Amino acid sequence: MINNDKKLLRRYFSDIRQNIRSEAADHAITMRILADKNVNEADNILLYASFGSEVDTWELAEEFLSRNMNVAFPKCGKNRVMTFHIVTNSEQLKSGMYGIREPAICLPRPDLTNRTVCIVPGLAFTRNGGRLGYGGGYYDMFLTANPHIYTIAVSYEKLVVEDLPLAEHDIKVKKIITEERTALCDE
Repeated sequence: MINNDKKLLRRYFSDIRQNIRSEAADHAITMRILADKNVNEADNILLYASFGSEVDTWELAEEFLSRNMNVAFPKCGKNRVMTFHIVTNSEQLKSGMYGIREPAICLPRPDLTNRTVCIVPGLAFTRNGGRLGYGGGYYDMFLTANPHIYTIAVSYEKLVVEDLPLAEHDIKVKKIITEERTALCDE
């Protein structure tokens, strides 16, 4: 099924995700993330603000905040630069670029260490950690600049595929969590 036209693939996987999204699957993914050793030992959780048919992250955010964990959300800026800012409640997030909720830039930024975990969004993933994002390059730029942080993709099982057209600059994730399993990715 591999097609090298990323624009067509984005539409294809977006349509699939729209049709398979469910609260039960989101909850199962949330429970797997909360049971993950890397997450429980993290000094910071970098969490995307879900929108549309993405795997929902709001239950996760509330749980992390109730545990007094450092939770940071991304703010997208010019030239594909993305920074993360620590929030203490979801009210600190306002509609920003692309209509996605994001923190104010005045909120503190976390110290990113090798114990920091970044929950990464995407449209589809390969079994070895390849990622088809939305085409903006924000996560690839951020992860390239911070290779020491631990990356976990969240996805519906049907969006984990054998192959995707990946470029050299496309950063792979270290682990994928779906509603069915937690899988370490081959390097």
